[in-house]
Amino acid sequence: MATLKEVAKRARVSAGTVSHVLSGNTPVSPALRKRVQDAIAALDYCPDHVARSLKTGRTKTVGIVIPDITNPFFPQIIRGAESVFWGRDYSLLTLNTDDDLERERRALAFLRSRQVDGVLLIIAPNRGDVSHIRRTLEAGVPVVCLDRESEGLEDVDSVSVDDMAAAKECVSHLIAMGHREIAMLTGSLSLNNVRERVKGYKEALREAGIPSSCELIKEGDFRKGTGTRLCHEAFAAKRGRPTALFISNMLMTMGALEALTELGVRCPEDVAVATFDGFALPAFFRPAITAVVQPVYEIGRLGAEMLLQRLDGGTQPPPVHRKLAAELQVRESTLRAFKNTLAPARK
Repeated sequence: MATLKEVAKRARVSAGTVSHVLSGNTPVSPALRKRVQDAIAALDYCPDHVARSLKTGRTKTVGIVIPDITNPFFPQIIRGAESVFWGRDYSLLTLNTDDDLERERRALAFLRSRQVDGVLLIIAPNRGDVSHIRRTLEAGVPVVCLDRESEGLEDVDSVSVDDMAAAKECVSHLIAMGHREIAMLTGSLSLNNVRERVKGYKEALREAGIPSSCELIKEGDFRKGTGTRLCHEAFAAKRGRPTALFISNMLMTMGALEALTELGVRCPEDVAVATFDGFALPAFFRPAITAVVQPVYEIGRLGAEMLLQRLDGGTQPPPVHRKLAAELQVRESTLRAFKNTLAPARK
């Protein structure tokens, strides 16, 4: 097994320079950094993290806790965070909570027991219970909240999207297309970002002089099956069928589209569909879905940079709450003039 001194010799630098490159705490010129990294790769050098942690009090390990590993939204956040940590020689532990508060408590306890240096956290619905997050902070482990904020954690750094403004813009687009009966299929209202999206939905209706109705807001979670169920509920309501659906994420949208097929309802001829997410369905999917597209990768990247700033020590700044803009991408699913332009199959 190669040693640090052997890496230094091959890179023609001092052992101290190799240590600086590995720690990331001391600036090193790009040319020297590349030589050291090339030598590390050539020798397949593996730093002794246990010995280093005993010396520095750092494990060079960070945890990221997400609600649903099967939801394509969250791996994009992980990739954004990983792009930062990889360059600083940090390992990233990923834990999944299934949006369950007890699993989140256990995940944070596990990360504390592994003495991680910090945590990126996408909170589960908690109804204001953040005691387990407080225990993590009191243990000296900094936390940065991603995507979702929580009441009681105003002193914790966060990176999220301006959910209210983005939801308002999307619903205003539906109204501009002539819709008045707009149903909203949403996640748990215990989540702050969900409540902000509902506020944006209601604000768009208010500005257009359209009364909002609780009957048109269907609460569930962010799962595909829930989208199917809530869509059926929306079309079974006594007030009549909605002419547009505003849906809180793409998985629920996929479930809702399945429900529309079961109901024999066409999109966009019979109902418009718009979603709030960080990715779009493939280009060959018809109709193409109008979406509020969030900068998901950037959420993870900025969160990782915030966490590293806390870990770098020195004078600690006040809590930072970054609100990123989302982009409304109007596509075929909300355009009433849309016609299927696919060429007929050849016989």
